[in-house]
Amino acid sequence: MPTNAQRVAQLSQLRPDCAERVVVGDEQILLVRDGDTVHAYAADCPHAGGPLEKGAICHGRIICPWHKAAFDVATGNVLEPPALVALARYPVVVSGDDVMVTPEKLRQPVQRAIERNPHYVVIGAGAAGAAACAALRECGFGGRITLVGDEPHAPYDRTALSKFVPSMEMATADVPPLLAAGWLELHDVERIVTKVVRLDVPARTLHFDTGGTLTYDTALLATGSVPKIPHLPGRELGGVHVLRNLDDAGALVDALGENAQQVRVAILGSSFIGLETASALRKRGTPVSVISPETIPFEKQFGERAGQMFRALHERNGVVFHLGAKVASLEGEEGNVHEVMLEGGEHIAADVVLLGTGVAPATGFVEGLPLQKDGGVIVNAGMQAAPGLYAAGDIAVFSLHENQEPLRVEHWRVAQQHARIAAENMCGARNHYMGVPYFWTYHFGKRFEYLGHANEWDEIVVDGELEQQQFVALYVKDGNVVAVLACEREAHTARLIDAMGGGLSRAHALEIIL
Repeated sequence: MPTNAQRVAQLSQLRPDCAERVVVGDEQILLVRDGDTVHAYAADCPHAGGPLEKGAICHGRIICPWHKAAFDVATGNVLEPPALVALARYPVVVSGDDVMVTPEKLRQPVQRAIERNPHYVVIGAGAAGAAACAALRECGFGGRITLVGDEPHAPYDRTALSKFVPSMEMATADVPPLLAAGWLELHDVERIVTKVVRLDVPARTLHFDTGGTLTYDTALLATGSVPKIPHLPGRELGGVHVLRNLDDAGALVDALGENAQQVRVAILGSSFIGLETASALRKRGTPVSVISPETIPFEKQFGERAGQMFRALHERNGVVFHLGAKVASLEGEEGNVHEVMLEGGEHIAADVVLLGTGVAPATGFVEGLPLQKDGGVIVNAGMQAAPGLYAAGDIAVFSLHENQEPLRVEHWRVAQQHARIAAENMCGARNHYMGVPYFWTYHFGKRFEYLGHANEWDEIVVDGELEQQQFVALYVKDGNVVAVLACEREAHTARLIDAMGGGLSRAHALEIIL
């Protein structure tokens, strides 16, 4: 036994269904009982620092309370994103009833390229691209990997751009990377920062705007989406913004300047991006108007009652809604936007306009592959789109459930789920998508979680106080839970998302949350 091992717990006091956090020296360590064995891991999720002891342990999985990353109880390896790397491990010994832990992390293996062939290319350096690179090396792929993207930044957490950057809670320079600094270099992943102007699928060749080309053996297409720009008079005026990438976020912050309380912002569209940004801007005291043809925000996703709750929450915090309204034009003075004119004749003052009017798949450069009308890429259950080509994320048209119509799901974590499956299959596996979609949205200090995906439901069962943002809402179809919306019930949602993977009845869901 190492001389610096410390007694931290008694085996008889550790529950197999509940992890325990201990401090050993300067290390925050998670103890997980697995029969008569105890594992010791880093106590915080490597994705965003979620306290793992506040999540759940279900069916051999450690589930993070915040964003539902899942890790193998026995190894600490990643089972579900958004975490992309395994939990750090610590030496642990059980002596009688004493649990002894050494506060020195065990070395984790580094998988490097050992040959130049085969050559795998990941097109798109966002959430899915980063997840694919991590999963390829995790699966033991020892060939050449090239990551291609047109942003100069290393892959970063795009979800922060609407939630925390506009409020100045987080500077653009502090938006967290998805992989630790130096990870790509350490694992021999080449980066090419350029724009792909043509993907010749049959020839397995990329053409760059610089004139160069790159051939590959197998590729993953993970280019995500681009903002839809409505055909409005005045859309070219200064002060009109979109919010998709880090540079967009920086431009929006610069437009607000030091006196954000005096800058009038109009947001076109009641999308998640739009309302998250509205929440962030109101934190700074910025006057915000939201203009949308929808009559109730998020009604399509969550139903009327939840949609009214979101509207009331925003209105209590000073957001002004113009719902059921269509924009006729953006009007300007001296080249900058000055007001938004509605089709009904109303004028809304605006020094800055944010277009939250949806996104479209970024696939306009793809040749030799049939695309859906909206630009989506049809994939099979293993995320393969064509020989030598896989697709993941916003662009992928896939079957969420067997015998259901394929669809696109524009969720950040789903993109990473896709990417892991694609990477595993690129390494010879035959895995199918069987995951549970998940996303979270943030409004006025409240974290709302959405599990599953529901286009329709028979009933919504609410436990808790929905209007007070302390609840779990079950969306039930034919007696089964197809989706969950929740706020401040993170331990429950950790157990629910695990149960939903195998099908969850209304009765079983109520047992979990009550």
